[in-house]
Amino acid sequence: MIVVIGLFFILLFLGMPVAFAIGISGATFFITEGIPYTIAVQKVVASTQSFSLMAIPLFIFAGNLMNSAGITIRLIRLSNVLVGHMYGHVGQVSCVLSTMMGGISGSSNADAAMESRVLGPDMIKNGYSRGWGAAINGISSLITSTIPPSMGLIIYGSVGEVSIGRLFAAGVVPGIIMMFALMITVNITAKKRNYVPVRKEKAKLSEIGKVLVECIWALIFPVFLIVGIRFGLMTPSEAGAFAVMYAIFVGVFIYRELTWKDFLLTLKGSARDIGVVMLIVAISGIFGYGIVYDGIPQVLASFLIGITSNKIVMLFLIILMLLIAGMFVETTVIALLMTPILLPVVKNLGVDPVHFGLIMMTTVNLGIMTPPVGIALYTVSDIMGCKPEETFKEGIPFYITIIIVILTITFIPKLTLFLPGLIYG
Repeated sequence: MIVVIGLFFILLFLGMPVAFAIGISGATFFITEGIPYTIAVQKVVASTQSFSLMAIPLFIFAGNLMNSAGITIRLIRLSNVLVGHMYGHVGQVSCVLSTMMGGISGSSNADAAMESRVLGPDMIKNGYSRGWGAAINGISSLITSTIPPSMGLIIYGSVGEVSIGRLFAAGVVPGIIMMFALMITVNITAKKRNYVPVRKEKAKLSEIGKVLVECIWALIFPVFLIVGIRFGLMTPSEAGAFAVMYAIFVGVFIYRELTWKDFLLTLKGSARDIGVVMLIVAISGIFGYGIVYDGIPQVLASFLIGITSNKIVMLFLIILMLLIAGMFVETTVIALLMTPILLPVVKNLGVDPVHFGLIMMTTVNLGIMTPPVGIALYTVSDIMGCKPEETFKEGIPFYITIIIVILTITFIPKLTLFLPGLIYG
């Protein structure tokens, strides 16, 4: 299996798409071990036969529909009203918008690209550094994958057989903590750069209330999801179907901005996004079989426990390992391959699987903004018209902030488990 893993990283460094790198290296394992190829085919098919994973394409489609339905532009307006009086106000808007978008899209990559396109011109117009703007647009998007519904948490819950409803509930408080932490960092760095507010005073309550009413359909959506799953009204997959119909209803009957043309364009774009994600999910079944076949989870568990049996030290080592893995491998792949390896280890140490899920997915999701493989890093840099090196350098305070948030939710489990305990008991 060491040869297979080595081949996987070689193919990645050569620039091969992740799905093909996984598939070729996984197929190599079957060749070297003499295992029948029919099993490889079965594993590809079996990886897509999870009822819970049906939620992923549905939520991707729902998120794209809500962008077309006019919800996003109203959330931007609300964010402007709430934080327009603060230093680096467009950066503050990015933090607040990512938090509200978390209840809609669940995709950090999509959120980073959208915010760079929508907020980027205003940042440049207000004299913000392109690298600074790209950094906050990219790193604030990490909040989107923490607030439910989150694609990463759905994959983790499906693979690790952990309650997705509890994971959704657990993501709310860490997501809000991340928002406030990044807003503080934006305020500090913006003051030093003299990025002055656009408004001299805070918005009046009447103004906030007026915009809040326009956005109410977007803001109550995550509540519908968590309540529906909690009381057994729908499974996560059925919640995805509900999200699609909800987006269509709001776009057609409430805001009246979703046209047939927009719907068809959204359908095409969603098919492309879903195809990319589900191809990785399907092909990873081959690689995952090899990991289990060679007993790597047991070997790694023994290795880690041999280093230390202290829960705190173990979690710190795992976070460090996931941060490094996130620099080279996509979030979806890490969730699929590392969950069955690490979950048994932390369970033996008495770590709650829901708590670990938030630690793991928040940590690996930082990889989308780190070189050399960070998809969002290159996306936001390209849209903002700056080099990835500049974005990374100017984003260092924000990277440090996210790591502090990760360590905080790691070593204060109640921050993560309070809401699931309150809702589910």
